[in-house]
Amino acid sequence: MIQLTILKITGYGPWTLTLGSDREHELQMLQASLYKEIQSQFSKKNCITFLNRSDEFFVVSNGLTLEDHIEIQKNLESKFDIRLSMSIGHAENPFDANLKAYEGKKTKKILNQEHNIYGILNGSSDSKVTIMHLDVEDLTSQRKTMSPYEISSKIFKLYSTMSEFFINYKSLTFFMGGDNFMVVSSNDAKSAARNFLDMIKKDGITLNCGIGTAKTSREAVKLATKSLDTIREIRDSGKEKPEIYELS
Repeated sequence: MIQLTILKITGYGPWTLTLGSDREHELQMLQASLYKEIQSQFSKKNCITFLNRSDEFFVVSNGLTLEDHIEIQKNLESKFDIRLSMSIGHAENPFDANLKAYEGKKTKKILNQEHNIYGILNGSSDSKVTIMHLDVEDLTSQRKTMSPYEISSKIFKLYSTMSEFFINYKSLTFFMGGDNFMVVSSNDAKSAARNFLDMIKKDGITLNCGIGTAKTSREAVKLATKSLDTIREIRDSGKEKPEIYELS
């Protein structure tokens, strides 16, 4: 069972228009500052935040109570002159948890009206989170023949392909910057990781995939990244490296 919290700036579009045409630089700074603070607040409670769009954030919030969400919402409201909504959902897989959170807000299942929190919390204490951390093998060598923008275009194409592949396995893919991606994974998606790596090789891209499973999302990310580091260490030692490595 996985719990997902979606944060969204409320009334953002109309509000931005009040700032005039010379606003984009201010909006970019606001969005970056907000992401930093949301990541900071949730990471203190052993969660991880993913940037979905610049006005929307996904948090894998296993273990968090309503009181935890209210506390974070209060902290965010005290630091920013904007309003945020939180919608919470839980399900057996990440994509369905996303749907539950969406439905909770759409049907106005209010958990806390004062702080704009909707949805249904997961009361289970034995839930687990699986995260896959993927990166591109030896992207550095491609910089000898491709410009920075061409590499970015290739990475975004890979992101689109990865997202479409794993959504079929009820999982959520996020671009983490550079050549790094994370997948909030279902059991089926984890089993399909080898198929995806083999599929992408046909496009001339080799990926490494570290997998971590834990009770909280921050711990799962830690284990996934440690798994990815282990792949690199095996490669650098001169041994035949695995393309997939898992810790739990």
